[in-house]
Amino acid sequence: MDFNVKKLASDAGVFFTRAVQFTEEKLGQAEKTELDAHLENLLARADCTKNWTEKIFRQTEILLQPNPSARIEEFFYEKLDKKIPSRITNGEILGQYMQDAANDFGPETPYGSTLIKVGEYQRRLGGSEREFIQTSAISFLTPLRNFLEGDWRTISRERRLLENRRLDLDICKARLKKAKVAEAKALAEQELRVAQTEFDRQAEVTRLLLEAISSTHVNHLRCLHEFVEAQTTYYAQCHQHMQELQRELASFPNTFAMSPSRSAGVPAQLAPPPGASPTHKALEVEEVQAPAAGTRKAKVLYDYDAADTSELSLLADELITVYTLPGMDPDWLIGERGNQKGKVPVTYLELLS
Repeated sequence: MDFNVKKLASDAGVFFTRAVQFTEEKLGQAEKTELDAHLENLLARADCTKNWTEKIFRQTEILLQPNPSARIEEFFYEKLDKKIPSRITNGEILGQYMQDAANDFGPETPYGSTLIKVGEYQRRLGGSEREFIQTSAISFLTPLRNFLEGDWRTISRERRLLENRRLDLDICKARLKKAKVAEAKALAEQELRVAQTEFDRQAEVTRLLLEAISSTHVNHLRCLHEFVEAQTTYYAQCHQHMQELQRELASFPNTFAMSPSRSAGVPAQLAPPPGASPTHKALEVEEVQAPAAGTRKAKVLYDYDAADTSELSLLADELITVYTLPGMDPDWLIGERGNQKGKVPVTYLELLS
């Protein structure tokens, strides 16, 4: 117990002496041993590496996981050495919602079948995103984190030790200057030699650690290439999925038909959005041409309520006979059902051969 008290008192005395030396240096009342230029450059380079690595690491975390709560949860999992649970992505959630909605709307309807197909590809996009996040976390984030939490902590600890050795060295130099009698000078010179040796040894250890920053840059460069490769693969997969989806949707009959509302007697599918120019195309739709002559069978795709007595009301999935008349608007046909006859919009029909 006595030994611990003495050691505590000794450590407190050393700390106080260093604090006095440091304060006097800041006030210009004491001389300071400067580090050599090479070591100073290494220290500056190390600080630069640490600062930018930290910023890149934090921003990459935000890129891969924008949700702050999820990042905090993952942080605690890592600290507890527990496996981070695989999260379902927003794209996968959206895809599931679309497919669930299709079951309610009717998977055989144009809207329902399209929702199923788009939902399927949204889930594929979400799966690609999850793979990209996992790959980037392993190949890029982990090495950056290992540097910040491992190598940099070691460097920081040795730098603090070097600073303490420098303060001890300058304290011994000051004591030697103040020594008046020969015995005191001899003791001060001996303490100075010991302090100089310890300082030189610690400076060498710190220098070796700082020079290893070059190896860190090489490692981070390799990780950066892997990160770019993961991004390239991810975006290529997304592009491929969307191209495949576009090709499949192009084969769907009247895939992009809108709800059967009309503007000025024109089917809503053909009416431009409010404020749009006549040449504006809100949606790319497959144009259905009316037959030039003769009659054809047509399947009704959607219910349609006639606006006046010149039009014919329609029921989805029924078959009617259609034909055109000279000078008639190409967006409309004459439809017949038994003894009933009237104009019908082309976009509500699937013309049969």
